Amino acid sequence: MNAISEKISTYIQETFIGNTEEHLDADAPLLSSGIIDSISALELVDFLEQSFGLEFLPHEVDQENLNTVNLIEAFVLAKKAG
Repeated sequence: MNAISEKISTYIQETFIGNTEEHLDADAPLLSSGIIDSISALELVDFLEQSFGLEFLPHEVDQENLNTVNLIEAFVLAKKAG
């Protein structure tokens, strides 16, 4: 895991999953499995905007961008590049 995905994974683990022995896999479904619900997704978006200096547009807050750590990382990198 690189620094971006590690930061995202750590935030999700600590904020939404709690301190468990199980490590969050970067491809584990977050929204579709219920780990993150619609309210949690907004908290995650706020974290991402503050942590990485980007801004989500309303249509970007969806399962396509937020369902796994890998998808989130790819979205952050694309936003930072563009």
